Amino acid sequence: MDGSTLRLILSRFVLSSALAFAGAAAARAQNTPATAHHIGIEGDHFVFDGKPLQIISGELHYARIPREYWRDRLRKARAMGLNTISTYVFWNLHEPTPGVYDFSGPLDVAAFIRTAQEEGLYVILRPGPYVCAEWDLGGLPAWLLADPNMVLRSADEKFLAPAERWLQRLGRELAPLQITHGGPILAVQVENEYGSFGGSSKNDKEYLKRILQALRNAGLGEVLLYTADGGDELAAGTLPDVHAVVNFGPGEAKEEFAKLQKFRPGRPLMSGEYWDGWFDHWGEKHHDTDANQQTQELDWILSQGYSINLYMLHGGTTFGFMNGANWENAYEPDVASYDYDSPVSESGALTKKYFAFRAVIAKHRPEVKIPDPPAPLPVIEVPEFELAEGAPLWSNLPNPVTAEAPRPMETFGQSHGYILYRIGIKGPLAGDLVIHELRSYARVFVNGKPAGTLDRRLKQDRLRIEAAAESNLDILVEGTGRINFTTQLRSERQGITGPVTLAGQELTAWQVFPLPMDDLLQIRFSKTSADAPRGPAFYRGQFDLHDTGDTFLDARGWGKGAVWINGHALGRFWNLGPQQTLYVPAPLLRKGSNEVVVFTQDQPESHHIRGLRAPVLDEVAQGAN
Repeated sequence: MDGSTLRLILSRFVLSSALAFAGAAAARAQNTPATAHHIGIEGDHFVFDGKPLQIISGELHYARIPREYWRDRLRKARAMGLNTISTYVFWNLHEPTPGVYDFSGPLDVAAFIRTAQEEGLYVILRPGPYVCAEWDLGGLPAWLLADPNMVLRSADEKFLAPAERWLQRLGRELAPLQITHGGPILAVQVENEYGSFGGSSKNDKEYLKRILQALRNAGLGEVLLYTADGGDELAAGTLPDVHAVVNFGPGEAKEEFAKLQKFRPGRPLMSGEYWDGWFDHWGEKHHDTDANQQTQELDWILSQGYSINLYMLHGGTTFGFMNGANWENAYEPDVASYDYDSPVSESGALTKKYFAFRAVIAKHRPEVKIPDPPAPLPVIEVPEFELAEGAPLWSNLPNPVTAEAPRPMETFGQSHGYILYRIGIKGPLAGDLVIHELRSYARVFVNGKPAGTLDRRLKQDRLRIEAAAESNLDILVEGTGRINFTTQLRSERQGITGPVTLAGQELTAWQVFPLPMDDLLQIRFSKTSADAPRGPAFYRGQFDLHDTGDTFLDARGWGKGAVWINGHALGRFWNLGPQQTLYVPAPLLRKGSNEVVVFTQDQPESHHIRGLRAPVLDEVAQGAN
């Protein structure tokens, strides 16, 4: 069969599939049984109910999009010509503490998948338990690290037992949404890029077998099961009875597909992730990728009849403290924005890349009427307003926990945020303060006065200080994001994870103050003067709106910290850049008064802040490392 004939069959099939989707939605509305479907493999192509299927998919993550915008983003996926979307599922969001699960509100992943079906889209489900995704610890719950002997992503029973329980619980939510039950899920990924993990577990087939069996036990094995890896890691990351796809970036399609063809000859070829953009690290340039190159490569891939998942279609935002980090001989924490230079921007705007991709996909689906994109969402500019109330961190500490030696935050039942280590020094002492295994950024204070900074990015572990007799030493540590890739993640406990010495003497008998910053209602604010408070502090202010819309909070001049708006955690800011603004989706705002709380470790240049109509994602501070 030649390429043009295959494309004609595929385009006709996709049109009939859209009608089947509409029929399934109508069946649910009338409370009648939905039609069961089947996906399989025949030779070198996928088949859906016996007819050829070319998967044209784009990645977007429900947790990085406000629930109120799910449908908008999914409609933009369909309007680009896609027939499928792909999403990870984030274990650490859904099981924040052992045995306590949350699938409500913005975490109702089943509702997200049903919405995709209502919009005429199939779904590729990527349930982990590990997902990578530039997400804290690759989506694994931080509480796993409270066990000092835990070996993540391995056949260690201490890891597998909670992972299998998690997948079993997820199956209760999502197994009924497979195409075999009339839902939209047509494929489920088995783990994620395990062949690329490295270390002793690189060829740990027993681990993969257990995860595969766990998915089947959870009822998630009724559709296409597959693994994904780079071309050179395919053999290490899959199993004989599981389909394999390949992940790669622009300029690599022909080479990587050839590797996949050689590894699994005569089987359907698919890119599980085609990286049409990239993510950003603090202190480094914003990524701006070549849309023309990607458009030409997309055209070539589709012309071969191959399937594809664009990573990302829409990146969105890593809200709160959920950003991850990379490790390439140095620690590289990720910014809060996950714009990714993707076809649909962080705030949902359609880019030139979107329309270029749309034109290519339309060319390869000539008999399918691709809908028009939704209208742009309202955008507003919030005039400058004052954060007139302040609350010093030192006056708002919780009750301390005593510890002979500093321990990581996970051992105190804390997963994210900050943690303060305090000790009295009889002194006087002068010398190097050495923190072994700092995770990952520390501000040091002697008697409340700043003594210096230690930054894991820069491999800093010591600081010269002087402590007079009867001094207090405070070390405020921020967990700036756990590594989410390579075996380095196995030791990603946050806080201080080793001994602390001063002038060669180990310091013992500490007070420890966990600061997860998940309850701001306990903070005691008061009116501030122009130069107060000093040191780390919270600031609070309000602004009024007649109409809501998306905006971008300008954090320039505020140093390093985090922002909440109407109680919702927006994410981190850092004057290093490249990200200088935080995306504020309209659903987080309300007509009338809106409250903003900023925590910063620095003295702000002023107590004012404003909202912009456009983001600032590419402004790196001069001299940033």
